Amino acid sequence: MKLVRMLVFALLGALVSAIGGGRGRAGGQPIDWSRVSLDAIEGGPMPTADFNGRVVLLVNTASRCGFTGQYRGLEILWRRYRDRGVVVLGVPSNDFGGQEPGSNDDIKRFCDTTFDITFPLAGKQVVSGRAAHPLYRWAAGQTGMLGTPSWNFHKILIGRDGRLIEWFSAVGGTGLNLDRAIDTALAAGR
Repeated sequence: MKLVRMLVFALLGALVSAIGGGRGRAGGQPIDWSRVSLDAIEGGPMPTADFNGRVVLLVNTASRCGFTGQYRGLEILWRRYRDRGVVVLGVPSNDFGGQEPGSNDDIKRFCDTTFDITFPLAGKQVVSGRAAHPLYRWAAGQTGMLGTPSWNFHKILIGRDGRLIEWFSAVGGTGLNLDRAIDTALAAGR
């Protein structure tokens, strides 16, 4: 039953995102990256303060998901936009379907060998519900229930000012809509 509920929310999120309902509340509370505590997948603290003033694409990831191939598209986005001020931030999570059961070392090895991932990866986190990492609880406060991850590879775009701009369901992948949103976010922050 839980799997059916998650799939329904994933499809509903995809539908809302596809018809343009994937925007955060205008004027929402900005995130202060210097106050975000995340461990890097390699261990030790991630330098999140370095994300201040940058556009951040926050993505919850999983290695054994039907959408795992999206790692490839995320790496392409990272390589295309990183020198323009974009951070792709992967956050592995085992929240949906138990599709990220491995350790941080297992996840890193998989990402390195299968997709040659070079964008920042956090250590595995809870991204949904009451136990979600504070970064994801902040995002939930900006988007409401439909904008929060209901499956793996949910994407949340955060502007240079730390405000949530838009979210994209896993079903949407990394296509033209995401590219346009990133370009718009970069242009707005000049």
